[in-house]
Amino acid sequence: MTVRILSATLACLVSAALCQTQPALTVQGVDGKSVTLHAADLQALPHQTVKSADRGTSVTFDGVRLADIMSKVALPTGEKFHKTATSYYLLVDARDGYRAVFAWAELDPTFMDKEIYLVTGRDGKPLSDRDGPFQLVVPGEKRGGRSVRQVTSLKIQQAN
Repeated sequence: MTVRILSATLACLVSAALCQTQPALTVQGVDGKSVTLHAADLQALPHQTVKSADRGTSVTFDGVRLADIMSKVALPTGEKFHKTATSYYLLVDARDGYRAVFAWAELDPTFMDKEIYLVTGRDGKPLSDRDGPFQLVVPGEKRGGRSVRQVTSLKIQQAN
C-alpha cells in the first residue's frame, strides 16, 4: 500500500514538473484575470494554415487565430465598453524583451475584418528556438515589426 501511495505521489510530482517546463503563454483579460495556455491547449483550438512572406520568402505557418486565444479571457466588448473600447490595446511580450502593441479596434471584429495568428509551426515543422515556441503572424503588414517571435504573454490594457 505504501509503495502505491509513493508511486502515485511521484507520478503527480513528475507530471507537475513537466507542465511547468512546457512552453506556456499567459493571456490577461480586461478584468486583470489571466489564463495560462500550454502547447496542448493550443492544439485543442481550431488550426489554420497561413501563407505569408518572411523577408521576401513565401512561407506557410500553422497556428490558431488570435481571436480564438483571446476568447479565453474577458474582452472590452459589448454595451459596457461601447464608449471606451477604442481606448484599449493588446500588449504582446516576447521572451527576449521585445514588445508590440495592437489597438483593440484592430482586433475587435465589430471594428475590422483582420485576422492575426499565433503560430507554432512553419513550413510543416515546429518553430525554431529562435522564433518559437509561439510567434504572432500579421498577414499584410509590410514591415513585420508586430510579427513577434518568442511570445510569452498577451495583455489587454487601457490607455490612460
